[in-house]
Amino acid sequence: MTKLALIGGGAAGMMASVFAARQGLDVHVYEKNEKLGKKLYITGKGRCNLTNACEMDELLASVKSNPKFLYSAFYGFTNRDAMDFFEQEGLPLKVERGNRVFPCSDKSADVLDTLRRAMKRAGVQVHLHTEVTELVRTDNGFCLSFADGGSDTADLVFVATGGLSYASTGSTGDGYRFAEDFGLKTVEACPSLVPFNVREDWAKRLQGLSLKNVEIRVLDGKKELCRDFGEMLFTHFGVSGPLILTASSVCARALREHELKLILDLKPALSEEQLDARILREFEQNRNKQFRNVLPAFLPSKLVPVMYELCGIAAEKRIHEITKEERRRFLLSMKELELTLTGLRGFNDAVITNGGLSVREIDPATMESKKIPGLYFIGEVLDLDAVTGGFNLQIAWSTAVAAARSVGGGRA
Repeated sequence: MTKLALIGGGAAGMMASVFAARQGLDVHVYEKNEKLGKKLYITGKGRCNLTNACEMDELLASVKSNPKFLYSAFYGFTNRDAMDFFEQEGLPLKVERGNRVFPCSDKSADVLDTLRRAMKRAGVQVHLHTEVTELVRTDNGFCLSFADGGSDTADLVFVATGGLSYASTGSTGDGYRFAEDFGLKTVEACPSLVPFNVREDWAKRLQGLSLKNVEIRVLDGKKELCRDFGEMLFTHFGVSGPLILTASSVCARALREHELKLILDLKPALSEEQLDARILREFEQNRNKQFRNVLPAFLPSKLVPVMYELCGIAAEKRIHEITKEERRRFLLSMKELELTLTGLRGFNDAVITNGGLSVREIDPATMESKKIPGLYFIGEVLDLDAVTGGFNLQIAWSTAVAAARSVGGGRA
């Protein structure tokens, strides 16, 4: 019986082990942690957004690094196939806003339990607290050395060690080291789907403020890198939230070289003319009130004191005393609120890793190394990443199944 050593018991590793074992391989999963799927457990704030129910063109468009590489894998095991897999294994699913797919229970633990049960039924052997420190090619396959001094051999190896994000879950770049030891090229890793640091102190005073239905633009000089609509959050260091994480997947490389501008439109549903008309109506109805007492009609209370400073209008100034020029500054403070992005947060705050093993080293149909027969790489260890919404887990599922089917003749 062909023996497969699978290094890493995360999302890709667990899925690959099920499909490989179903095809008759002797599958051994080596996981350095005390349990499987530590990162999967915290995915989607503990709810596990396990895929996205969009059409295939949107699925591919949501991949930011090397989408063409995934054509074969995505069509071989689609988002619908992933949903069918979990439902057939007894996990009811639901589709929420943005086509995000979650377990009906809203518990990532149920996703993990489903995968563990499938692994057990398929006969996968799991070795916890087993850190692979070295991987060597032999005449008959591969030899794995462990941190405790032990070793094992295998005919085939799947590397599913993840990237560098959330190092506490075991993602410490081991797969990059294995790849480089075999002479394979890697792309420098950097955090992705990660919050931004900002320069402005006033932003940090808004810690905890969540803004919904706003539009953001990120500018590199005059060049617009991205524009998006949705929800964001102010933090003690800068900005975060779904909009910001998605923007980071596009802007990460540029921001590592120099600062960028973030422009917030707090009233994207209104044109400047429409917003000005609304301001005039509000001002006319409250002519004798102080500016500070009218602002809550336009802004969250936490943002009100900051806005006095940004638009340069005294809080106690009467509305009828506000000039046309001051009104214009107030309008632009809502339509073009500017922040300076100074950098990315680190890997411990990143959802995923941008970079990794170069996909040029890998056969896109099988995930096998083009240079080292029998050696496969799946999941986040590859230079593949996507925006938020379940797309990164779909990359894990699809690459895992592609590899597993290729070693078993595609029977599962």
